[in-house]
Amino acid sequence: MNANNTDKNQQVTSPWRMSVAPMLDWTDRHCRYLHRLLSRNALLYTEMVTTGALLHGDVPRHLRFHEQEHPLALQLGGSEPADLAQAARLGAQWGYDEINLNCGCPSERVQRGAFGACLMHEPTLVRDCVKAMVDVVDVPVTVKHRIGIDKDESYDFVRDFIGTVAEGGCNVFIVHARNAWLKGLSPKENREIPPLRYDVVAQLKRDFPQLTIAINGGIATDAIVQEQLQHVDGVMVGREAYHNPWWLSRWDELYFGAAPSTLSHVEVEEAMVRYMEQEAAEHGTGWYSIARHMLGLRHGMPGARRWRQVWSDHRLKQLPAREVFAIANTKP
Repeated sequence: MNANNTDKNQQVTSPWRMSVAPMLDWTDRHCRYLHRLLSRNALLYTEMVTTGALLHGDVPRHLRFHEQEHPLALQLGGSEPADLAQAARLGAQWGYDEINLNCGCPSERVQRGAFGACLMHEPTLVRDCVKAMVDVVDVPVTVKHRIGIDKDESYDFVRDFIGTVAEGGCNVFIVHARNAWLKGLSPKENREIPPLRYDVVAQLKRDFPQLTIAINGGIATDAIVQEQLQHVDGVMVGREAYHNPWWLSRWDELYFGAAPSTLSHVEVEEAMVRYMEQEAAEHGTGWYSIARHMLGLRHGMPGARRWRQVWSDHRLKQLPAREVFAIANTKP
C-alpha cells in the first residue's frame, strides 16, 4: 500500500475527524440540513439542549431532525446524573449517533443552572454524569470542554479533569483551546479574548494516546486544520462553518478520502428550496427561518451581497420560497 492510500485510511478512522460545533441559535436542524448537503461525512452537532427542556418540555420540538442529517450528535446541558441519563436515553431513542455533554459554555445563564464550563471545577461530578449516560445508551458519550477556567492556565487542571472524567467511560474529548472566563466576559468575548493555546491540546493527546482528542477554537482555514491533524484526532469548526458554509464542500475529499462534492452553489440552493417547501407543507415552517442559515453560501462570490439581500428581505416573506429563489437568481 502506498503512502497516499495509507493516509486516506488514516483519514477515515475517526468519526470526529471533522465536525461542526454546536452553536446556540445557529446549528438548528435547518442549518444542519444545509451542512449535510455540503459534506456527507462531517459530524454535525445540535445546539445545546438542557435536560429540563427535554424532561419538562416539548421533546419533538427539541429532538426532531431530518434523516439525512446523520452522523448527528445531541449536545446536552445539565449536571444531574439521573436527569442526564434520562435525556441521553431519549436522544438515543430518537436516533442520535452520539450524546455530548457541554462542559464549555461560559454564559451566566448556564452557570446559574450549574452546568457548562463551571462543571470543570467538579470533575468527579462530570465523571458520574458520564457514567450515568454510558450505562443507559449504546452510542458514544463525549464531553466538550475548555482548557481552563478564568485566568488559571495550569496544565494540570485540564489534564486531571480529563483523567477523572475518562474513568466514567468517556473516550472522546472535544477541547476548546481557550480558557473560559466565568466573570467579566460575555459568551462572545469568551470566544475571542482568552488566548488560544493549541499546544495544550496537543499535549493532552500525547498524555492520553488511548483517548480521542479533537480540537476546537479559532479554526478557519485548511492550513490550520491540516496542521492540527498532525497532533490530534479531529478538528471541530465553529463560526467559520456557519459564515462560510461552502468550505464544507471540500471536506469529504480533503479529510475523509471520499469523492469530492459535485453540487454547484445553485444546486445546493435549489435543494434548500425543496427542503423549505417540504418543511412548509409538513410543519408550517416559513422559509425565512431556514434561509437565514444559508446567507453565507455565496461568501466572496460576485453578486453575493444582492443575493443575500433578497433571501433576507422580510418584505418577501409571504412569497413562496421558489419565487424568492427566482428573484435571487435573476440578474438586476
